[in-house]
Amino acid sequence: MIKSGLCSLTLWKLLVEEVIDAAVTSGLQGVEWWGTGHVPHGDAKTAATVRGLTEKAGLEVSSYGSYYRCAVSEGAGLTFQSVLDSARALGAPTIRVWAGNCDYQDADNAFIQKVIDDANRIADSAAVYGISITFEYHGGTLTDRNETAIKFADQLSHPNIYFSWQPPHGYSVEHALSGLSGILHRLSTIHVYHWTMGSYEKSIVNGTIRPLKHPDDFFRHPLADGADRWEAYFKTANITGRDHFALLEFVKDDSKEQFYQDAAVLKQIISQNIG
Repeated sequence: MIKSGLCSLTLWKLLVEEVIDAAVTSGLQGVEWWGTGHVPHGDAKTAATVRGLTEKAGLEVSSYGSYYRCAVSEGAGLTFQSVLDSARALGAPTIRVWAGNCDYQDADNAFIQKVIDDANRIADSAAVYGISITFEYHGGTLTDRNETAIKFADQLSHPNIYFSWQPPHGYSVEHALSGLSGILHRLSTIHVYHWTMGSYEKSIVNGTIRPLKHPDDFFRHPLADGADRWEAYFKTANITGRDHFALLEFVKDDSKEQFYQDAAVLKQIISQNIG
């Protein structure tokens, strides 16, 4: 079943208490707490406080949204132990992490293996405390596209590793669904938003197409504009027979008012896909 929630990063301008109030007011069920903002990596005291406030409000902690990058972060000063300490204090059932720091096609075999090895290591560490690992489905990592995300997932046999899916920008519903279907057996959370991309034709500089840039070439829209897409996505996600948090992220203009509107739409879409 799909459960409703938000990534606290969505309301990054608000304090923890204000995020919780917004979630309760909008009738959502859970929160993924932001690891470089509301619940900093390694700050177990803050994590425990946020857990208490979240549970007191009748909300669930859906996940810990960390910025740990496998094969990268340890060398850059962010240890997985500090992330795990926060997740434990927060009571998070899963930790969101990232698969390296480059697209799959730009990575050599040695780097891919380092990511896999680190993934297995942190999955073992988290499993001791009943916490799973969830890889962000995102550009600039080994899960940058449908094919690469599925290929990467197939290279990870650890039973404590899952994936957080989000629709790729600028593609058809059918393309997005093919990617979702490919990782259903490893699906954890779902990040919910409705964006469109700028035109590649407007990105030609001196006869060369430049890469699209964020945020200049990406446009946020009310979730209502993409409701049909999300009905199809949730229908597919429900095939697993497991619970999955659908977490609002990146609302238009970072507006609190838009967040409330999108939350209402999210709940409506979920209600049409219960089963």
